[in-house]
Amino acid sequence: MRLAFKAIMVVVLTLAILVPLTMVRGTINERQAYREEAVEAVAQSYARAQGMAGPVLVVPYSEEVELEETDAKGVLRKRQTTVEGRWLYFPKTLTLDGKLLPSIRKRGLHQVRVYELQGRLDATFDARIPEADPMRPRKIGTPWLDIGIADVRGLSGTPVLKTGATSLPVLQGQQGRDEAGVHALLPDTAIVDGKLAFPLQFQFALRGTEALRVTPLADSNRITLASAWPHPQFNGDFLPRAPRVDGSGFRAEWDVSSLASNAQAQYRAGRSEKSVEMDGIGLSLVEPVDLYSKLDRASKYGLLFVLLTFVGFFMFETIRQLPIHPIQYLLVGLALAIFFLLLLGLSEHIAFGIAYFVASVACIGLLGFYLAHVLRSRARGVGFAAMLGLLYAALYGLLLSEDNALVLGAGLLFAILAAVMIATRKVDWYQVAARAPGPVRIDPTTDHVA
Repeated sequence: MRLAFKAIMVVVLTLAILVPLTMVRGTINERQAYREEAVEAVAQSYARAQGMAGPVLVVPYSEEVELEETDAKGVLRKRQTTVEGRWLYFPKTLTLDGKLLPSIRKRGLHQVRVYELQGRLDATFDARIPEADPMRPRKIGTPWLDIGIADVRGLSGTPVLKTGATSLPVLQGQQGRDEAGVHALLPDTAIVDGKLAFPLQFQFALRGTEALRVTPLADSNRITLASAWPHPQFNGDFLPRAPRVDGSGFRAEWDVSSLASNAQAQYRAGRSEKSVEMDGIGLSLVEPVDLYSKLDRASKYGLLFVLLTFVGFFMFETIRQLPIHPIQYLLVGLALAIFFLLLLGLSEHIAFGIAYFVASVACIGLLGFYLAHVLRSRARGVGFAAMLGLLYAALYGLLLSEDNALVLGAGLLFAILAAVMIATRKVDWYQVAARAPGPVRIDPTTDHVA
């Protein structure tokens, strides 16, 4: 009965340690929220995650049409009125070559990744104006080019827009849409024999925070992006072809046809370059395993640390008849939980590896000193400290692994369970449970069980 009671006590104390562990995880989530606020603060003063769509050629027109309507007396009358409309034309080809220059902005304790995209966009247009109806006189207005930009505050300097050898003034806002961006008016001579055919060149420097999205609106789109950032994340609706990623940075190329994209139809429907519903290529500058992801992953193993330590205590207590008080269980469990809070506090000021080393050495040293007295033997205290050191080392390896964390964690759990089963394979638990523990006498000179 005493063995069953002790086992239940260990389970209850393990569950009790969930309370401080949950509080630590709540603190991690709170700090992560502060980091997101820092990103938002930097984006407000620098530029937000960027998106680009265009260029799109817009040709306005007005037509005289005859309407039939019934007056108040029921008499059918004809009335001439003017109807205004626009034709939208997308590029035949579009080539975007861009280089992202990454940098870091600090806001409080947090580092925010930003970039400047130095890009050149080349496009070709070959548009034909529909033939006019002789019965409906038509007047064509001044055509213009729209280029959508998610956050125009990110434009650095004045972009250069050319049609052939002719430079066009770049004006604020999209003229054809209630969206952020720029536009340029084409000269009246752009339309020749009802046709607009010209090359376009757009050179720009665009700043943004952490992410970039480009909408492929041309019939044939070729987008090339390169950067010195070694950890890109390719997202969006299209992945690059054979991207090169190494320690010196990355280079990625997309080749997207309008046959594979709904971007043109989505643009006609009024969706913007900010909309996630609009097809596009996506790129983010990320850390492979960022600080708070590491901390959150580490805290998930906190209960395992506590459980393994309590199991070790339980085995010592039952097999060696060494009494350990529930308060001592609880204090050790709290020390293990405090490790994760200490790691959080240190890692926001110093490198994560150094913070992990300092926090683990502090907690292992404290527990080794305390357990040497609890277990009545310095050797046992050192043994438990060494076991915890191996667990902390294994956990650090899991935290650094991005793709293999699950398989490594599962292997670690299997190895620990196998070690416990092998170590206790000859234990007669019925005999241990039936053995009545006698009073413990402590040698005052050595502080060991006599």
